Amino acid sequence: MSPLSSWSRRAFLALTGAGALGLARPAAVEQPASADEFEALRLRWTDLQLGTGYDPAAEPYASRLAETAELASGFQRSMAPAATHLWPGIGFDPPAGITRSYSRLWTMAQAYARPGTDLTGDTALLADAVRGLGHLSTTVYRPSATPYGNWWEWRIGSPRLLMDITAVLHDHLPEELRAAACAAVDHFVPDALLGPYAGVSTGANRVDLCRSVVLRGILGRAPAKIALARDALSPVFPYVTEGDGLYADGSFVQHTWVAYSGTYGQVLLDGLGRLFSLLAGSAWAVTDPGRRTVLDSVEHAYAPLIYNGLMMDCVNGRAISRGYLMSDELPVLRGDHFHGQGLIAAVALLAGGASTAERERWTGLVKGWIERDTVSPVLTAPQLDVADLARLHTLAASEVPALPEPVGHRLFASMDRAVHRGPGWAAALSMASERIAHYECGNGENPRGWHTGAGMLSWWCADRNNDQYTDWFWPTVDPYRLPGTTVSTKRLADRAGGEWGAPKR
Repeated sequence: MSPLSSWSRRAFLALTGAGALGLARPAAVEQPASADEFEALRLRWTDLQLGTGYDPAAEPYASRLAETAELASGFQRSMAPAATHLWPGIGFDPPAGITRSYSRLWTMAQAYARPGTDLTGDTALLADAVRGLGHLSTTVYRPSATPYGNWWEWRIGSPRLLMDITAVLHDHLPEELRAAACAAVDHFVPDALLGPYAGVSTGANRVDLCRSVVLRGILGRAPAKIALARDALSPVFPYVTEGDGLYADGSFVQHTWVAYSGTYGQVLLDGLGRLFSLLAGSAWAVTDPGRRTVLDSVEHAYAPLIYNGLMMDCVNGRAISRGYLMSDELPVLRGDHFHGQGLIAAVALLAGGASTAERERWTGLVKGWIERDTVSPVLTAPQLDVADLARLHTLAASEVPALPEPVGHRLFASMDRAVHRGPGWAAALSMASERIAHYECGNGENPRGWHTGAGMLSWWCADRNNDQYTDWFWPTVDPYRLPGTTVSTKRLADRAGGEWGAPKR
């Protein structure tokens, strides 16, 4: 079909999914009789990514859709393809510029495909999105390219967005561009990367890699690719006793030595929720009984670290230093509530494939967090897209009662963290050992987190806003006098001890 094909009724109905709730669905979605399984899965993925069952004229969707249209329009006007960039000022070196370029094209694709954006079905926007996609394919993200810089951009960041764009604009892309997208994923995420569970292919990273390969298999009608990626998820499920993954005590570690439930853990839970939902009921459903570990982790590993909607910073790793990112197209403060809301959205996504009893308990948890987060209301959270908001609003409207914060103690010994909850308050303790790093820095982030794992005590009270660690705490606190620590005031160099979790006892 030509890139300038008009917005078809079939595509519109497929994307709006009348009557759907926008929740992850364990049963196969009903499709037109002519749709084969690959097409059915592609359409299910567009439902997961674009959202269903919401009124685009109602809030918070109307303002979010208008925001998407405004961004997309600006990207369309400023796009100026050249040998070293797609947008001026966002070069391909470092490769974060490639990922950011795909992110802008994804915004344009959403503005075109989502109803109610004022650019829905706009053929000029579509033509420019296709032109931009083709430019990246021929100049930089192609099978003949040799990766440089940060590996993550080539193997996770860019292919994940490329597959989303290709899935949503599929019927409007020339066959050669769809084939080029599949070839690029084959090159940058080769089958060998989903083999041994080691190196960069573990934990949350493994889930992200599998996500791109599953979509590549669907879009390229390659059943062996889907099966490979589905089976490559299995090493993520068992409890581990060292290194990356979930531990029996509820700990989650990434980068071998870093407590990371709040960021990499969220990526893992969100990614698995999407893949479980996508493949459910298909020939490639994830049936490994080990997936039970993931479902159990909601209450065993994640919920104990969320307090009134925030994710405790002791498990957010180097992300505590982010604040506002220069690469964000819209300024969103990345703090403890930001990370908590991402995890809450992942729980809502996973709930669609859980048992009735689990879904009811998780709905109660989510409703409680929604009701108690007064710092950054979850149901209008700026970092959540329309699809996530629709799922959360569905749970919030449920008759299931909200659950209160529990009282009790949890020791996450495998990641050297402890959480204690009393009536109306909670506290968390961050420690370090030979197995868990004092702190992590890397990619220019968190260079002065030296003592965050040296006994730092964090505390929250139910009758306060709980924004004390959100509102510019980390850039302004004395890093030698963190609450609860007794450490030397000897001046340390930025990144002292090394990067990526190297500093350990």
